[in-house]
Amino acid sequence: MDQQILIVVVLGVVAFGALAVVLLTPNQRDKANKRVAALNTAKVAKRSGGGNAEAQHKERRKKLAESLAALDDKTKNLKKKKRLTMDQTLEQAGLPMKRKHFYIASAVAALMFGLIGVISGQKLWISGLMVAVGGLGFPRWVLNFLRTRRQKKFVSEFSNAIDVIVRGVKSGLPVNECLKIIAREAPRPVSDEFHMLVEGIRVGLSLDQALERMYERMPLQEVNFFGIVLMIQQKTGGNLAEALGNLANVLRSRKLMEGKIKALSSEAKASAWIIGSLPFLVAGAVQLSSPDYLTPLFTEKVGNFILIGAGLWMGTGIFVMKKMTQIKV
Repeated sequence: MDQQILIVVVLGVVAFGALAVVLLTPNQRDKANKRVAALNTAKVAKRSGGGNAEAQHKERRKKLAESLAALDDKTKNLKKKKRLTMDQTLEQAGLPMKRKHFYIASAVAALMFGLIGVISGQKLWISGLMVAVGGLGFPRWVLNFLRTRRQKKFVSEFSNAIDVIVRGVKSGLPVNECLKIIAREAPRPVSDEFHMLVEGIRVGLSLDQALERMYERMPLQEVNFFGIVLMIQQKTGGNLAEALGNLANVLRSRKLMEGKIKALSSEAKASAWIIGSLPFLVAGAVQLSSPDYLTPLFTEKVGNFILIGAGLWMGTGIFVMKKMTQIKV
């Protein structure tokens, strides 16, 4: 009897324990619901974080667009400025002289051309025309030639200067120190322009103002691109070394394209030179063989008008052919 009571008690305890486990332990459905809720919570948190990242990305793109718009406006304002003054032209040509000295040199050139006309026995109006060419045309042609040559030298070495900045930034140097290295070691005229850039920053100009003055001294697209990259990096951040490296590659590609264009247009330029020189060669040959044949062109009024008309038409043709062979990249 005692054994039966003990067995019943044990079975009751076991049954009560099993019932308690079943009631207290959550079923599989509850577990699945909890897991789903946890996953939904994680997704909401992830979307919230992604939204913040997306908002930051949009804000950065907005700042970048504003910076580009501001730089574009500055470039347009610089291009809309009036004609260059003589001092600015002399500065761009790299000539260490003032406007007064240039005018004195122009007057001397005018006197020399006039003396050549008088000594060679030319008519008075021809001598006057030579004076005008010597005083107004020839000095400014020389000035524009020196200015263009200096800009070409700058462009040919500018990509190497950008590579110096890229290597310096990758090695941990600040941008200002890289600019100083270029100002000390780069060939002229790159060193001259970067020296003025560094000096401007040293005396208190901001980088934006110093780059704007550099563009005024060297109005080239390459300098404009360089200023845009630096200003965007300064305002929005980013990998400066990568951006400048891409800019250097773009400038080299532009230079390579210009070389290809020059090679392809060399035939047209040679034809222009030949066609332009033919009238003078033929006139010289005729003058040697029959000296009196072309005399009416210089002694008669009708001949003078013919020469003037031929010169105008020939100049127009040379101008058109030159524009046809000049392809800007």
